Amino acid sequence: MTFTRRTVLKGAAAAVAMPAVLRAHDALASSGQVNVFAWGDYVQDNMIQKFEAATGIKVNLSTFGSNDEAENKLRAAGGKGFDVIFPSVTNGPSYYPDQLLAPLDESKVNMDNIIPSMVRDSINLGAQYRGKRYLLPFDWGTEAITFDSAKMPMADGDVSFGSMWAPDATGAAAFRQKSVIMGVGLYLDAIGEVPSNRMLDVYKSEDDARRVWGACTKFILERKQNIAAFWNNATEATAAFTDAGATIGQTWDTTGLLLNREDSKWKYRMPKEGGITWMDSMGVTSGAENVDQAYAFINAMLEPRMAGMFAANTGYNSAVKGAADFAGAEYKKQFNEVYNADTLSNLWWWQADTPFFAPVRQEFVEKITNA
Repeated sequence: MTFTRRTVLKGAAAAVAMPAVLRAHDALASSGQVNVFAWGDYVQDNMIQKFEAATGIKVNLSTFGSNDEAENKLRAAGGKGFDVIFPSVTNGPSYYPDQLLAPLDESKVNMDNIIPSMVRDSINLGAQYRGKRYLLPFDWGTEAITFDSAKMPMADGDVSFGSMWAPDATGAAAFRQKSVIMGVGLYLDAIGEVPSNRMLDVYKSEDDARRVWGACTKFILERKQNIAAFWNNATEATAAFTDAGATIGQTWDTTGLLLNREDSKWKYRMPKEGGITWMDSMGVTSGAENVDQAYAFINAMLEPRMAGMFAANTGYNSAVKGAADFAGAEYKKQFNEVYNADTLSNLWWWQADTPFFAPVRQEFVEKITNA
């Protein structure tokens, strides 16, 4: 994604030491390099400069635009080629059977810097395998509704996953196919048309997944005239609104929040069915060649100032305690506009993938894509 508001530290500012980046046992990692594989907007220039200035470790950054891309590249390389990777925590079960990740040594990690509830919840979401932790909470965010409030005025309490499919949204909607069927499912469950136990049934059995996703796909295809664009990564999501003419969409938070920073007509709001919520994580690959440097990099990402820089860069919410104190006034303002006690209590978390989940979902994704 191209960021017009990226803040890059220059000159003397880049040399400011980062408090408590290195623990005593990280002294061996005060030089060398670390190969990082992250989402395209996660590790930005200001963060790299801050880390390299504080540690002397060179960052070699590679990026991906989807969980599928990350997993496929690491699998093709047999777990090698990268030291640190940032998958969504729910994708962990796809990595474990083929030993693509290494179990983490928590004694080398500043675990106390992570919000305790995130550490706890990550276990059920897929961070552990056979009693060992492989992934650490890094950040969390939501997928909800971005819309042009000048063309589609809506009160916050009226925003719904169903809003994209209203008659007045013809040719207006943008979405990611693999998650729109979850948003539609939450909507259809909420209005009583397709009961799904708030979409948890799609994880229960293949038959349930086909029943629910089949109904969701039918609903979408009956309203395909509303579709303006598909997106599969952050760059495509923004382009759906700026280039393809979409005026409403189911998007990640960063899309709506960065659009809002450029023009206040764009709003990002939680639907009344509950924002779809994800947690991304950090792990060390099984083929890591720079293990000490990998832990030094992970600990740097868990430092509150660095985590605040990340939140300010992207609009995503850090899993680090105290990160919001360093994320800036704009981040705080947007967070308070989007989230309140009601919306935070109504979030819907992606669950750890079950064996049938991804391949069955892909069947319905292709039906939507090819219609």
